[in-house]
Amino acid sequence: MLAAQRRHPLAETIETHGCSVVLRRVDGRRGRELFLHCAPPDTRADAPGQAEAVYRAIAGVLAGEGADCTVIRETAFLRDLRADLESVRAARPWRLAAASEVEQPPLDERARLEVSAHAIVSPARTTRLEAPPACACAECARAHGLLVRLGDEEQLHVGALYGGGEDAYAQALAMFRAAEDLLRSAGMTFQHVVRTWIHLRDIDRDYGALNRARREFFAARGIDPPPASTGIGGGLAPHEHDLSLGLYAVRAPRRAMSAPTLGEAMDYGSDFARGMRVVESNKVSLHVSGTASIDEQGRTAHPDDLEAQVERMLVNVAALLAEQGAGFADVVSAVTYLKHPADTARLRRKLRDAGFEGFPNALVAAPICRPELLCETELVAVLPGDS
Repeated sequence: MLAAQRRHPLAETIETHGCSVVLRRVDGRRGRELFLHCAPPDTRADAPGQAEAVYRAIAGVLAGEGADCTVIRETAFLRDLRADLESVRAARPWRLAAASEVEQPPLDERARLEVSAHAIVSPARTTRLEAPPACACAECARAHGLLVRLGDEEQLHVGALYGGGEDAYAQALAMFRAAEDLLRSAGMTFQHVVRTWIHLRDIDRDYGALNRARREFFAARGIDPPPASTGIGGGLAPHEHDLSLGLYAVRAPRRAMSAPTLGEAMDYGSDFARGMRVVESNKVSLHVSGTASIDEQGRTAHPDDLEAQVERMLVNVAALLAEQGAGFADVVSAVTYLKHPADTARLRRKLRDAGFEGFPNALVAAPICRPELLCETELVAVLPGDS
């Protein structure tokens, strides 16, 4: 019983190279995992200067954790993707990680970018897998997956895949098929996918088309339950594509998560699980999908009332975690999306008052899947006592 109540240490904030790095450590059965979020220095530095400082700070923290430290996934949240993307790529010191770069401006107006990363401190074998290009654009040529072998377990991490086609529906279908091809090269199928991230350039216009394509693809492959997922608005690097797909797949037992406070997404046409419990070789992780102010029938609760929406969003997240014997103290990484940056102070206050803190949490601006929704959060938690 005592072991079942043990919590992982809360996050440490490290000030280095003028940056603030929020670090959460998880000591698992096969090694230590690190979840980090880094904000740039409080200076008037331009984007190249901020990017250099952020990556130097992260690299320094990782170096202090051990020589066998491998970054497996990274998300860069940019204020102006077109202007700053190349500066970010030039400063990034690791090349194999599954990287997503999206225009979702940090809520700290001084920041040109913020970066979240996931690394593992353990002897792990990694292999870069080239993705089939959707078209001849430079971004499709860069697309790849990172196959991570930790003991007998294999994981596939993918940052951003694209699909060709004249509209969002065609692109979405092609995007899922490209993922299927990449999974096949790793000896996996879409059945092994436990988590996806889908960024849409124009979510108000294209979310319905995405849902139609996703339902058709999943039905044809017999994918039940579907993976956990976040579908969110955000600017993309390529001009040629309207949406992108990131994913995490692993050969491990999993079970869909649900909670009595919010309806199932499949009931209103969005094919994703509310969360996924995964028994990995290193830990038992809870991948909570993008969660907003949704009620038991799948309707929007408290339209256009930010503070009530934040409360309901957190009630839903807490219920999903509680069904697995976890709580906010077990969260190791999160991203919280806000529709209107002018509401930042109120959002921060509500998160703090609810105790939704003590872990890396990227706070960014992004359009959400329904026009009346004002906020959404996604997270990863690790079951208490699992290390």
